[in-house]
Amino acid sequence: MMGVIGLLASATVQAAQPQWEGSIGGGAAYWPKYTGSDEYRTTPWPTFDITYGDTFFASLQDGIGWNIVKQDKWRVAPFIGYAFGRDDRGDIDELDKVDDSLTGGLRVNYDDGHWRYSASAQTPFTGDLDGYRLRFKTDYVTRVGERAAFTIGPRFTYTSERWADDLFGVSKRESQRSGIDAYDPSGSYFSAGLDTTYSYYLTHQLSVTGLLGMTQLTGDAADSPIVDDLGDSTQWRAGAFINYHF
Repeated sequence: MMGVIGLLASATVQAAQPQWEGSIGGGAAYWPKYTGSDEYRTTPWPTFDITYGDTFFASLQDGIGWNIVKQDKWRVAPFIGYAFGRDDRGDIDELDKVDDSLTGGLRVNYDDGHWRYSASAQTPFTGDLDGYRLRFKTDYVTRVGERAAFTIGPRFTYTSERWADDLFGVSKRESQRSGIDAYDPSGSYFSAGLDTTYSYYLTHQLSVTGLLGMTQLTGDAADSPIVDDLGDSTQWRAGAFINYHF
């Protein structure tokens, strides 16, 4: 969670100045081994959410970006993000590895107090992913007493056919090696989910946060033998983190 933007006041003029603020920390995340897997892993997970005034932002979730439009409750920012590929381990050790990708994109945010909305479009420029991905999310944010905060909201993701093929397609060569059916997605894929967090402030600067979420894969992703035969179209995630706020 982000703190309240501070004010730097001079002796003669009260003026708001840009200031670094945010949070850093870490914990553990429990999530599928790959998108569509029915096997899970627990891994260490860093957290950071840093801003400079109302212009620059950097976070694990939203990437690194610059607000080029700042008007009332609206923000528009180009950003550099990250997209996970797929390891070639476990049930899919005979399939090709799909390397993670750095992405470039544009995000639009609207903050209306308790309600926060975000829509983004991004395309990879490194790694093995191709095409584009669209995301939309909504968060309802509320305080719980004097020390806690609660958020909940839906998430929606849509990718192009090329992106779906990279993650869920099975070539004839991979089919011969692995024994699962060849599969060529004929279209894009769509997923819908829900995330909720609960944060409790131990002190003004130290908080602990719990995360619980799920995503449902649909369309060509759910029909892929990687998901339908080997994995599961319902994906769960959870985590626990401790953060230092500044």
